[in-house]
Amino acid sequence: MSRIDEITRHVVAEFAPDIRADELDADYDLLANGVVDSLGLLRLIGWLGERFDLPVEDFDLAPEQFRSVRAIDAFVESALVKGPA
Repeated sequence: MSRIDEITRHVVAEFAPDIRADELDADYDLLANGVVDSLGLLRLIGWLGERFDLPVEDFDLAPEQFRSVRAIDAFVESALVKGPA
């Protein structure tokens, strides 16, 4: 399973249980469409930190980094490669 598939499955399981993972477009705006709210964003960031062993408290975080599954995947990729700024 790719990382983007894993993120998609987590988002669907936690925030959109009424749809299937293959129905969630990777570019769908999770924030603007109310799939993930501010509390959900905190839960999502916590999961990313645990799942990918990221010290998320050391990163400068912005909502745009978590706007879509593709954006989340890009954040994880950058965090794994570059580490905290």
